[in-house]
Amino acid sequence: MSARHPAVSRLRRLSREVAEFAAVGGVGVLVNLAVFNLVRNTTELPVVRCSIIATAVAIIFNYIGFRYFTYRDRDKTRPPREFTLFVIFSSAGLVIENGVLFVATYGFHWDTPLQNNIFKFLGIGVASLFRFWSYRSWVFRAVPAVRPAEPAEAGDAGEIARAAEVRIPGSRPEPEEPGEPEAREEAVGARR
Repeated sequence: MSARHPAVSRLRRLSREVAEFAAVGGVGVLVNLAVFNLVRNTTELPVVRCSIIATAVAIIFNYIGFRYFTYRDRDKTRPPREFTLFVIFSSAGLVIENGVLFVATYGFHWDTPLQNNIFKFLGIGVASLFRFWSYRSWVFRAVPAVRPAEPAEAGDAGEIARAAEVRIPGSRPEPEEPGEPEAREEAVGARR
């Protein structure tokens, strides 16, 4: 069925990818929020710094999950490049995620533990959209599809047909038969 409907096949692959990204990302969110609340409640660090630490821990966890679960079938030929791009796009996601918390905390003075967690979670959601796009487009690149082999070069049917066209010295050439039925009858009559 997927051979007949490539759009259905692509949609199924994308659905699987989104589900696996959400599974790894969901556990990453739990790690992020747990570390955030642990650091926030056990240190005197400002809220956004606690969030940056938590995001960094979640980024490490997510890389392992994405590489070995969500994108396990993707190109693995250039790990240093992949990791570098992952760090760059994850850092951009970190800025997005913690920018939301920063604006809520210092711009609107919403600084209770509940408000911090709400805006931390909202920032994670916004950054996740960016991360999904960037990871699948730039970091974990799809392996190019292998094209089916071309027909055999030597000895294929085309070569056999061309061999039949070779004239043997001393033989009479066959006249070409026209495509129209009336012209064929004329050609048959001319041969008799």
